[in-house]
Amino acid sequence: MKTKTKKFNQEIEDRIEMQIIVDTYDESEAAMGWHCYLQDTITFPFKAKCIKKVSTSPLSLNETIEVVGMDEAENCEHDMLARIKWRGDMICVPLEQIEGIDVDENTKQAIGDWLYWIEQGYHF
Repeated sequence: MKTKTKKFNQEIEDRIEMQIIVDTYDESEAAMGWHCYLQDTITFPFKAKCIKKVSTSPLSLNETIEVVGMDEAENCEHDMLARIKWRGDMICVPLEQIEGIDVDENTKQAIGDWLYWIEQGYHF
């Protein structure tokens, strides 16, 4: 479902339609498509910084953390959550809250695709 529009990018739109949510019939299947794409495309672990304050996350702007994976698929039915090391614990934060530091091209593209999806106003 889409509610707002930012700068349109046909290449990303095509990748989302043809690779990520292809053959999905409802919001639950689209969420699973995204989770699989991110889990399979991102190279974990990687360093990241917080680029956005979110009320449900303890991260501060510009805080550096280590991302170790995606949360379990069943926890990502409404948002994509990244598992991070934080102050001696493992917690999950919204993927839209972080930006990779010195990540490979696949990781950069996958996170960028998710951020684009969010910025376009798409949601599950």
